[in-house]
Amino acid sequence: METTRNAGSVNHRIREGLSRIATVMRNEDWNRAKAFGLNPTQLSILELLQGRQDGLTVKEIAANLGVSQPTATDSIAALERKELVTKTSDAADRRTVKVVIAQKGVAILEEDSTPGAAQNTVGALADQEQEELLVNLVKMIRHLQENDAIPIQRMCVSCRYFAPNVHSDAATPHHCHFVDAAFGQRELRIDCREHEIADPAFRAATWTAFEKG
Repeated sequence: METTRNAGSVNHRIREGLSRIATVMRNEDWNRAKAFGLNPTQLSILELLQGRQDGLTVKEIAANLGVSQPTATDSIAALERKELVTKTSDAADRRTVKVVIAQKGVAILEEDSTPGAAQNTVGALADQEQEELLVNLVKMIRHLQENDAIPIQRMCVSCRYFAPNVHSDAATPHHCHFVDAAFGQRELRIDCREHEIADPAFRAATWTAFEKG
């Protein structure tokens, strides 16, 4: 019989906890998408394309969402019929087709602003707890990236503009060279529109400096 003394490893229990939260978020995604006549994959594609003016290829969309290319293709076709996305040729290679969010798609995302249970739950945490959770999420996402489980995300720690722990002020130790401003842990981005991926050596050095802080 399982007891509190042998209820599995901490690793396993954390995974169980994340799974419970993911269940709530999936249910919310269904409800959000349904309100706009979409399914969750279609809504996720719009969110992924938001802020990416040059768009993404079908292969890139599939990789970022963790779905097959046929699934991504079908969802993109549905969005195209609804005039929520358009397709265009890549300026650098006319043979490559990019999917770009249309203004109608942007309008849907702007309309979808009601906080859900998961967001409210994060808001119930103390400020310090939120900051620690954000930093730990950044660490977990980076680990997934380094193990090729997901593509490189548009996070501060993978950006060429990010300079970690270069300021003496504990509240704002980091610097963003894109906006030339100091910022703190609470402002770390998971998905920044101005992100420009750094080369592997720079990313490794940046991460080392970030962890030392």
